[in-house]
Amino acid sequence: MDLQEQLKKLFPNHEVSNEPETTEETPHELFVQKEPMICKYEKRKGKPTTIISGYEGEDEDFKILAKEIKSKLAVGGTFKDGEIIIQGDYRDKIMKLLQDKGFKTKRVGG
Repeated sequence: MDLQEQLKKLFPNHEVSNEPETTEETPHELFVQKEPMICKYEKRKGKPTTIISGYEGEDEDFKILAKEIKSKLAVGGTFKDGEIIIQGDYRDKIMKLLQDKGFKTKRVGG
């Protein structure tokens, strides 16, 4: 007994529709600000970290941006207190990534 027969037994009045379901997804737009985002380098507990701050949009947008940066660079990091903290010194790569998205960036420290 195959799946179609089992479904017919469970739902005898069901008509099979061959039309594909359409779902429209609207891509999420990030808020691009006029002020530059600060990209700085710090050592925390002896380990290098890159900190991105100065985003004026929604926290949810900043979290999405953090997730995207972490996955593109294949690094660990977190979003805390309005800052993205990335493990390692990736200022140049992050600044290039942000500029490609239309953000202005400012390099601080080092």
